[in-house]
Amino acid sequence: MKTIKNILLMPLFFFGITSVFSQSVIGKWTTIDDDTNKAKSVVEIYQENDKIFGKVVEIIDKTKEHKLCDLCEGTNKNQPILGMVIMQDLEKDGDTWEGGTILDPDTGKVYKCYIALEGDNKLKVRGYIGFSLLGRTQYWNREIN
Repeated sequence: MKTIKNILLMPLFFFGITSVFSQSVIGKWTTIDDDTNKAKSVVEIYQENDKIFGKVVEIIDKTKEHKLCDLCEGTNKNQPILGMVIMQDLEKDGDTWEGGTILDPDTGKVYKCYIALEGDNKLKVRGYIGFSLLGRTQYWNREIN
């Protein structure tokens, strides 16, 4: 009887693990170009020391794959966008991750940032100056393999 109970509970266990994973911001996300509304890049969001970071791991338009961040300042100046960490130091605050920054490699500008899941496979990314009312929101889609 105990074996039958374990067999019946096993799918619930795996469903629970899958649900927890799908509700995480960790993973690969497709960014969308604001002007063309087409996929632009893939950013891998990862956690390090309880903070969230995001790195460009793919540029969709292969003609721009070797583009440098010529408008960036500091250590990112003239560095390849592919492989660049563009999201840094976000900390968990309830249902959002905030308090960090995001870099727009097209302009070289760094903004304050917060991110929040809007469903399992949609990520709200808000970059702003000063306070969050003055900014821009993008929605990124989870890469599903």
